[in-house]
Amino acid sequence: MSATSPTPARSRIAGAPISWGVCEVPGWGYQLGPERVMGEMRGLGLTATEFGPDGFLPQDPADKAAFLEGFGLRAVGGFLPVVLHEADHDPMSEVDAFIDGCLASGAGVVVLAAATGVDGYDVRPMLDDTAWKVLLEHLDRIADHATDRGVTAVLHPHVGTMVEGADDVERVLDGSRIDLCVDTGHLVAAGADPVAITRAHPGRVGHVHLKDVDARLARRVLAGEITFSDAVAAGLWTVLGEGSVDIAAMIGALEQTGYQGWYVLEQDLMLPDGGPDGDGPAADVRRSLAYLEGALS
Repeated sequence: MSATSPTPARSRIAGAPISWGVCEVPGWGYQLGPERVMGEMRGLGLTATEFGPDGFLPQDPADKAAFLEGFGLRAVGGFLPVVLHEADHDPMSEVDAFIDGCLASGAGVVVLAAATGVDGYDVRPMLDDTAWKVLLEHLDRIADHATDRGVTAVLHPHVGTMVEGADDVERVLDGSRIDLCVDTGHLVAAGADPVAITRAHPGRVGHVHLKDVDARLARRVLAGEITFSDAVAAGLWTVLGEGSVDIAAMIGALEQTGYQGWYVLEQDLMLPDGGPDGDGPAADVRRSLAYLEGALS
């Protein structure tokens, strides 16, 4: 996206299967099929999407591209949790396989998360300086390699990963060249301020996930009173404009500094056994989309 020919912000809004409860964590609620999810996205007027977890869309890169094209959806890229802190684990083969899928479908963003190596996001170990050094070196290698292959790698600070809150983010910004995926919800749930991070480091924001947050539940997660997964099941993430995140200020900060990346709508859900009733997740996505379009007007 050229700085001299800015792309209209409304055309940079994308969906994500996690807003329909589709997640890589084992046991994460009822999982809807891709035909329903992509069909409802397109029915809401969305024209682009992240991939969702491994195995949700067809595995073969060409088949994945054809599937999305069948719904009139452009591929953005997606979320890739990989172990980055272990010296004897090289994540590059996982990254390359993901990039293959991006290139085949015209997607451009690899959204890395610094995985702990265990399922779920309820607990995480603390890293020592040696492990941090390994993590930061891997981030630079992946960022450079992704650029060489024609895509962008960004790091997603995420609850329950090795890069979670404000201190972790600053360590990444100071110690590596990789840009961030600023997820407004995960940063708030980890006690950080996504608007302040964006204003302090506008040139390091490469991708954006927009979530709103139930402040009471976020405080309970931060205090260790409930697990992250229990908070999500209880409604940690809300429709945009109905929670504690200043989404309008976030968008304003991005647009004022010339951000030309994606705005991905994410309201991570856990669906009950048997699946959703009525309109299901699409109803909340419709409301978030309307809020975001109004904020971008």
